Amino acid sequence: MDREHPFSTSDEERSRRRAQRIAARRERERQRRRRLLKRLVPASCLALALVFGVFLLGKLGGGPRDAQASDLTAGAGGQAAALTGAEIVAAMLPQPELDPVPEPAPTVYSAEVTADTETLGAEINSEYAVVVDVEAQTILAAKEADAVINPASMTKVLTVLVASEHLRSQESLRDTVTIGFDITDYCYVNDCSVVGFLVDEEVTVKDLFYGTILPSGADAALGLANYIAGSQEAFVALMNEKLEELGLADTAHFTNCVGLYDEDHYCTVYDMAMILKAAMDDPLCREVISTKIHYTEPSNLHPEGMVLSNWFMRRIEDKDSGAATVLGGKTGYVNESGNCAASCAQDGAGNLYICVTGKAGSSSLCMADHVALYTGYVK
Repeated sequence: MDREHPFSTSDEERSRRRAQRIAARRERERQRRRRLLKRLVPASCLALALVFGVFLLGKLGGGPRDAQASDLTAGAGGQAAALTGAEIVAAMLPQPELDPVPEPAPTVYSAEVTADTETLGAEINSEYAVVVDVEAQTILAAKEADAVINPASMTKVLTVLVASEHLRSQESLRDTVTIGFDITDYCYVNDCSVVGFLVDEEVTVKDLFYGTILPSGADAALGLANYIAGSQEAFVALMNEKLEELGLADTAHFTNCVGLYDEDHYCTVYDMAMILKAAMDDPLCREVISTKIHYTEPSNLHPEGMVLSNWFMRRIEDKDSGAATVLGGKTGYVNESGNCAASCAQDGAGNLYICVTGKAGSSSLCMADHVALYTGYVK
């Protein structure tokens, strides 16, 4: 059985951070509405002035001009028409100053190119690659690291990170989620890799975490999304908020939590390195991503449980990666992205390194690239 890995922060601290994120989100929404009202106020004032003018013309004997003025009112105040009269008046009144809600101070995740950064070429099969020294926050080697790619199932690293950050407490891992037909149907229609959960199976949240990473189960990822946010769409909004918090929103945007191809689902290998770096800082995510084999809890439809295996971790431990010991990894594949993987390793002194590659010709070549890069750049 896998070992327990409790949160490094207390439930009270996690609740405080969650409240900060919610407060910051509400403040951003208030600011957005305020900017909208400011844009609408001039049109609203013009509309009211025209209405008042029509009233005066009527008092002075105006007739046909009423219709013209009404048309002008509709044209000038078209946007304002969407607001009620009370809202227009409220918008015209001085707005009270609101005390700004302090944004949470997230850890900055970045790595810089230096004079020693090497440009990779034909020595690796992958078309995209980056090797990051985590402690030094430097890029050791890169190959088209800023090119936008589809991350395929590497997406699930962000899925478990967001899910972990929104858990209420360690006890939440014992909650159960019922796998619905909508989940199994989604996986079947989109030909997703799955754990093999069945319709109406009651699965623990903990097993959903491991199922998302080890066998890259879309059924587990969707179960997590529904548990955390109520739907995949709402959960994806949280994923994109996390990308913004990490400072990656300019080059990364996700549309689903499983890694299906979509033109609007993209990031760079550098972005994925930063996502994995953040995930390895989360104790639950680090434990899940580092696990080779996990035994699920017995469920109503799998009374003996299931054995989940991380193919990447079980295979790469048989390779000679030089001074690097690979701690965890997540692979991915769709036709548009080829074989890709994100992994983390450490040297003998405990220093961490992250390697992300994309578009290798096969899963074996993808793994060989990680072995070669760790051998070449971890001393």
